[in-house]
Amino acid sequence: MEEKATQQYHTHITSKKRWFELNLKEVWQYRDLIVLFTKRNFQLTYKQTILGPTWIFLSPFITSVIHTLVFGGIAGIATDGVPKILFYMSSNAIWAFFATSVNSNANTFRSNVAVFGKVYFPRLTIPISNMLVAAIRFLIQMLMLAGFLIYFLIKGEVQPNWAYWPLIPVVLLHLGMMGVGFGITISSMTTKYRDLSLLVGFGVQLWMYITPIVYPLSTLGKGPMKTLLLINPVTMPVEVFRFALLGQGTIIPEYLVISWIFTLLMAVFGIMVFNRVEKTFMDTV
Repeated sequence: MEEKATQQYHTHITSKKRWFELNLKEVWQYRDLIVLFTKRNFQLTYKQTILGPTWIFLSPFITSVIHTLVFGGIAGIATDGVPKILFYMSSNAIWAFFATSVNSNANTFRSNVAVFGKVYFPRLTIPISNMLVAAIRFLIQMLMLAGFLIYFLIKGEVQPNWAYWPLIPVVLLHLGMMGVGFGITISSMTTKYRDLSLLVGFGVQLWMYITPIVYPLSTLGKGPMKTLLLINPVTMPVEVFRFALLGQGTIIPEYLVISWIFTLLMAVFGIMVFNRVEKTFMDTV
């Protein structure tokens, strides 16, 4: 039994890696390390802060109130009959999950160079743990969102599609894979071209405005702008999420399939480039 256990966790470290060598089995063997990194990253985010984890509720709530006043009030953007504060809270929650998955992974190599240079472990454990931290924040925000949802349910102002609620974890998986794929691809490129890291935050903010976050897809009618949003791979997952949670959303199956194909390709490509760069990044970071 001891011999079998030793063979099961045997690790062969080599500098020779093929482009299509994903090493996901090795990542699974280090799942305990993923859990430890997830706990560490979550705790460090709010360490030595006055309000601590309260920021998980406070930040999206303030953002949603501002969006309600500016886009729902001043701009008068319709929300398909959904109460405005509920519409913006749900939109901000799902977008924050995706944006955090991208931003937190965009500096994976540079942020962890001290650890990577001292000990070997599958480098993909870091991006996966970053995505899990974003998922934990999302779930905590959903608790606050649930309170507002119950309130408007009692008032009869919202009608969720309960049958589609099982799709919400699928949406998280969808956006998580896409966010990690983008993030680690950017991280791989910034090992040589550091100015790209300066564009990540700005680019993600711009990306939000070509995604139906502060407005529903149904308000665009027909035209090139709507086509641009439909091509955007984040659009359909967001619409599916709101359709399930709030009962309103525009789901076009063919664009949802295209989004999934793009996500899978992006995730595989990101892992391939990530594994390729990890061999030499210590010489360039």
